[in-house]
Amino acid sequence: MKSISNYSLLKHNTFNIDARCRRFLEYETADEAMQIAVSLTDEDRPLLIIGGGSNLLLTRDYPSTVVRSAVKGMHPIEEKSSDDTVLLRCGSGEKWDDVVEYCVSNGFFGAENLSLIPGDVGASAVQNIGAYGVEIKDIVDSIEAVDLQTCKSVVIAASECNYGYRESRFKNDWRGRFLITHVTYRLSRQFLPKVDYGQIRAELDADGIAEPTARQLRDVIIRIRKDKLPDTAVEGNAGSFFVNPVVSADKFRQLQEQWSDIPYYIISPESVKIPAGWLIEQCGWKGKTVGRAGVHARQALVLVNRGGATGNEILSLCNMICADVERKFGITIKPEVNIV
Repeated sequence: MKSISNYSLLKHNTFNIDARCRRFLEYETADEAMQIAVSLTDEDRPLLIIGGGSNLLLTRDYPSTVVRSAVKGMHPIEEKSSDDTVLLRCGSGEKWDDVVEYCVSNGFFGAENLSLIPGDVGASAVQNIGAYGVEIKDIVDSIEAVDLQTCKSVVIAASECNYGYRESRFKNDWRGRFLITHVTYRLSRQFLPKVDYGQIRAELDADGIAEPTARQLRDVIIRIRKDKLPDTAVEGNAGSFFVNPVVSADKFRQLQEQWSDIPYYIISPESVKIPAGWLIEQCGWKGKTVGRAGVHARQALVLVNRGGATGNEILSLCNMICADVERKFGITIKPEVNIV
């Protein structure tokens, strides 16, 4: 277990911001997570629990303690009632995309549309990450964690997490309560590709692929994401900075009367999801720079550190964008990232 005072979080956030914390703790096993739970004092609170830092914007030095999982390992643990389903237990400190690669390589299907999403396994269950028509809630079976309120190990069923669009109880009433040690995913041995979302079908057609393998689907999604998203080593970023807003069907009809080409995804008869990137682009922000913070030239959903930006500079840019979208469309867009 690591315990370091006055620790730089530079390598733990993909915005490449050099903020520090009073104390940094990292656990490699469930036993070490329990040791942390029983040793925390008032000086350690409020506790900040992080993953790979790909969904984190640091606007200041953190005055108390930061905790991170380094629990590793990926193991199939059980086949359920039929040969078609397999459970894969993963350490919360594993990189999520390594899990997707493992699944595709071993014939465990259901995660391939989530290829190249940054971050760790533990964060996947917290954020309900999603892309191209698939969300983590579709494949999570259970979460193992240490409850900081009781200092006991618990197993949490996916059904208890209240998963919604980029939402879970871990982000709301359970915020800061659990040190996640493992996540078990429920996967299929039958490959049922989902290709009718975003650019997937067009890219497959361009490659002359009518019925892709899981490997081909993963490769196409990786290519699409790399084309849209900047390299964090070149321009610090947290991927999609904003949540795509969901509006009422009545509100959408009003918008469609004024902007006939507005893209959308029907969620239900009562609600419609609109791409935040499109809204931001219509406000003229795509590719713009304000000081040392900017909007990515190829994807308006992504805010970037042009070099040396502070968290507050990026937050200020976020607030300007939100205000413009509200003014132009009457829609409130919100950050997806955790702002500290």
